[in-house]
Amino acid sequence: MVDWATRKVLAAKVAITLEACHAVDVLEQAFKRYGRPQIVNTDQGSQFTAKAFVDAVKSQGCQFSMDGRGAWRDNVFVERLWRSVKYERVYLHAYDSVGQARASILDYFQWYNHERPHSSLNRKTPHQVYNDGLLTLKLAA
Repeated sequence: MVDWATRKVLAAKVAITLEACHAVDVLEQAFKRYGRPQIVNTDQGSQFTAKAFVDAVKSQGCQFSMDGRGAWRDNVFVERLWRSVKYERVYLHAYDSVGQARASILDYFQWYNHERPHSSLNRKTPHQVYNDGLLTLKLAA
């Protein structure tokens, strides 16, 4: 799960199937850590159109937004994130097991959030921008 404004990965799970239970786990993990967003946006993957996932979003009072079929531009931040994961981590390693790949990709997300500066974020990390936004919201309150 990614915060669009800051590109911060809020929660992740590396699964080898497209079962909805994995998407629900990530959703619940993000809600627990960061609270509920107003809108949850997904593509039309089978895990996101499953009743279990749709119910999990709606039961938290979030609006559910789904991109149009084949509309990759609607979810461009997530598409760009996965491109980065593949080119900066996955394609550079020969994993011996699924577990090793999972650990490496989850480690990448930590690095991506806390150490990798982003040109679109004025060379700040997603974590810095996310926390700056929270500080601004607290000062405004």
